[in-house]
Amino acid sequence: MKRKKKARPIGAWEKAARIILTNRVALLVGIGVLTLFLGWNCRDLGMTYTEANLLPKKHPANVAYEKFLSQFGEEGNLIVLGVKDKRFFTPKAYASWNTLMTGLKSQKEVELVISLNDLKKLEKDTVAQQFRMVPLLDQAKTKDEAYLRHIRRELFDRLPFYEGLLYNKQTGTIRSVVYLDKKMVNTAARKDFILDKLVPAVERFEAETGIDLKVSGMPYIRTINADNMKGEIGLFIGAALLTVSVIFFFFFRSFRATLISICILLLGVLWSFGTLGLFNYKITILTAVVPPLIIVIGICNCIFLINKYQQEIQKHKNQAKALQRVISEIGMSTMMTNLTTAAGFATFMITGNDLLFEFGLVTSLNVITVYLLTLMVVPIAYSFMPMPKEKHLYHLSKNYISSLLDRVEFNVLNRRGRIYATYFVLLAVSIYGVLQMRVSGSLLSEMPKNASFFDDIVFFEKEFKGVMPLEITIHTDKGRVVTPGTIRRMEELQQTIAETPELSQPVSVVNFAKYLNQAFYNGNPAYYQVPSSQEQVFVLSYAKSMLKGNGKGDNLMKSYVSADGHTARITTFMKDIGTDQMVKVEARLQKKIDELFPKGKYDVAITGKALVFEKGTAYLVDNLIESIIFAIVMIAGLMAYLFRSARMVAASVITNILPLCITSGLMGYFGIPLKPSTILVFSIAFGISVDNAIQFMAKYRHDLVETRGDIFQSVLNAIRETGISTFYTSVVLILGFATFTLSSFSGTIALGGLISVTLLFAMFANLLVLPALVLTFERKRITWKKSQSQ
Repeated sequence: MKRKKKARPIGAWEKAARIILTNRVALLVGIGVLTLFLGWNCRDLGMTYTEANLLPKKHPANVAYEKFLSQFGEEGNLIVLGVKDKRFFTPKAYASWNTLMTGLKSQKEVELVISLNDLKKLEKDTVAQQFRMVPLLDQAKTKDEAYLRHIRRELFDRLPFYEGLLYNKQTGTIRSVVYLDKKMVNTAARKDFILDKLVPAVERFEAETGIDLKVSGMPYIRTINADNMKGEIGLFIGAALLTVSVIFFFFFRSFRATLISICILLLGVLWSFGTLGLFNYKITILTAVVPPLIIVIGICNCIFLINKYQQEIQKHKNQAKALQRVISEIGMSTMMTNLTTAAGFATFMITGNDLLFEFGLVTSLNVITVYLLTLMVVPIAYSFMPMPKEKHLYHLSKNYISSLLDRVEFNVLNRRGRIYATYFVLLAVSIYGVLQMRVSGSLLSEMPKNASFFDDIVFFEKEFKGVMPLEITIHTDKGRVVTPGTIRRMEELQQTIAETPELSQPVSVVNFAKYLNQAFYNGNPAYYQVPSSQEQVFVLSYAKSMLKGNGKGDNLMKSYVSADGHTARITTFMKDIGTDQMVKVEARLQKKIDELFPKGKYDVAITGKALVFEKGTAYLVDNLIESIIFAIVMIAGLMAYLFRSARMVAASVITNILPLCITSGLMGYFGIPLKPSTILVFSIAFGISVDNAIQFMAKYRHDLVETRGDIFQSVLNAIRETGISTFYTSVVLILGFATFTLSSFSGTIALGGLISVTLLFAMFANLLVLPALVLTFERKRITWKKSQSQ
């Protein structure tokens, strides 16, 4: 009696293939229900209204900034409007200006307006023996041009208190300062006020007078920037979808394959927005690129699965067998490639930064979900369709593809020495370029240079030395901070600030003390100075009384001393300089602070948005370098689990380190600094570029078993089968990420451009260096096999 032959055990991926193909309708219904659920979560999705903070909450710089905000409120609530035009001091222009400022002051979103039309000046009341605030202008006389010219002379020549705040004496520029309500500056009400009220009012003024009115300030910049970013989301999605679809169709020449892929990508985009809504995250400058990222990454899954399906059809013309093998043979390797890509994004979650955590979490989750979506939809969709025709398989044997792979095979088998020599030359040149890299960045450097507000930023930098606030707080527990000794120390520190080219004229209680002294001498500008010891009792007692003001905007003085009287602030503004220059400015100020304020008596801190950004950039660079190392270790661990071979892991990692080094070297040679946008490139690019290495190694390991240890044949088979997908996916990824260069944001342009460059070099490395390294590392096994055969 014949013994029955034992059936081959069914593997996990073969079981997965059986489940997917036998539960097609149920899975499609499940996908539809999940899509409806995530679509429903998109309903409240909106843009962020707060600035990106690159530091963890417990970082010392963040703690100091939060302390400042608790004492003085939101500092980034200032909008400035400036005019540099001789026609300004004419009745017509002034009337329009007065209408504009009066209208803004009446808005509930506005806390205070400091402007020429209702400017006050201090006068000495000798009868009541006190100072009083009186209007600078008599509105009844403003129709007289000669009177307005007189007001201009008085402002420029006799009111130095307002120099640097409201006018530039050298250039004749005039500006107004609008302080928004601190409670609404980080809400949607800010957007509504600026877009629906401020911008139309500015346009009316320009239309009536023909004068170019410049507008800036962080609330205005953030609002217009967010509005531009919102418009670019659709551009990115459309451009990425169109680009990858056209390239996909060019390669496969199949409307069915293209349509299936587009449907998967559209579902992936919807799911990515739904994930943001599910976690109650807002759209930021980073999460805005998640949908196009999913399009670019998702199309690669489609290429691998559809290419495998068509290769199987070409081999045996059995559709059921082909669909089963698509899942069982490609499922594991594509899972690993998507896990490594997700790992590259997930490393951002360990930086301690909320913005990067959200980006890393949402992107890594959606990379996995779009993989699962593709793994199910592609086989299910093809199971309902007839087998591909010969014309759909023609691309598998195209001359240019065959010619490319022939060249790859020849070089890998015969010119490994040249490949390694080229590798080390490129590595050495790249390392020299890496040494030229610098860390820099600024709050405004990531913003679009062609945006309407950017020229206005340049204007205010030239006329008033910038719009980015830098704050210095002086705190004492030993009595009130406003004392003659403290005033003198603050005055000396303000002189250092005024002498620093990157900083604007500072404003603090010192300026008020000087103005009070000038008023005491009947407005003589020669006495705009800190009161002498004989004048201190009267002048400083009045300065303290100014802190008691209540009501909306009736007391600017109280904004510069805390409610308990123990903390004073000095406010200045910084030009849009790089973080490397910010470090030098901070060091200069800190040195002067250490000289003037004894640590036992005073607690002085430098803070403000500009400084927090500088600290955040430095922190981000340090932590993202760690995250890159973590990503390499994590991905190497995943590959070690898959291949169980240290040599294979080493070959894959060595291959894909080179493209990162080349990109870093190019950044050094071309002066592209490390900053928040460019540092993201490396973790993302490594996670994606290693995917092709995994596909190659998975095929190599599979064929090693099929060929009974024939290493040469296994390498050649892997080149032939995965080479096509490597070429296709690399081209799609390179051009897909290149669509990011359509952005008006320099950070997004740098992200897309640098990743494209990295993936270009990664394609050639995975086609040439990786197979060569495998043959070299397996030399002992080859030698041993030859000796055995003899």
